Amino acid sequence: MQSVAVVNFGLCNIDSIMRALIECGAKASAVSDPSELARADRIVLPGVGAFPAAMANLRAANLDKAIAAEVTKGKPFLGICLGMQLMARGGSEGGACEGLGLVDGEVVRLVPESAGERVPHVGWNAVQPTADVPLFAGIAPGKDFYFVHSYHMRCANAAAVVASTPYCGGFTSAIRGPGSRAFGVQFHPEKSQKPGFQLLRNFLAL
Repeated sequence: MQSVAVVNFGLCNIDSIMRALIECGAKASAVSDPSELARADRIVLPGVGAFPAAMANLRAANLDKAIAAEVTKGKPFLGICLGMQLMARGGSEGGACEGLGLVDGEVVRLVPESAGERVPHVGWNAVQPTADVPLFAGIAPGKDFYFVHSYHMRCANAAAVVASTPYCGGFTSAIRGPGSRAFGVQFHPEKSQKPGFQLLRNFLAL
């Protein structure tokens, strides 16, 4: 059974993602001590809220350095929603703020391009893989996943983008970080029913 450290930095409801991971066969635990990340087989960074506050909390607990160290070693990592955005070089919410720097990208606000598009983007929308990655194995292209966000990541390197979603001109909905076992998803797999649970099982198999 794979052990998964779910990073608890005070800005996320970790109960639902922990229940989903356990249902998918993992041994999940909430982690706020940086030393515990090294003992886990995998790391999940969830998050809801503001980019600057999240980074401040991660830095205060020295979790930012611990996460970067484990990802550099090649440990499987999954950032979810704000957790994906924190993987970026920086964010613009509330002013410029440095991120974890795992991906060369900037987090910017969604901008509607039609009267029917609202921000925050809340609800189900299609995710179209743009690269052949194991995270989406067994999931049909264009499947709907559940989103709740007002910001998105703009990647400097197109190779980091592994899925996109047709909303507000199209935005990156999944990214690949360093190596082949670090990923981020803008949607909530734990709230996305069968496709979401398949994605979590794929993560556990990395």
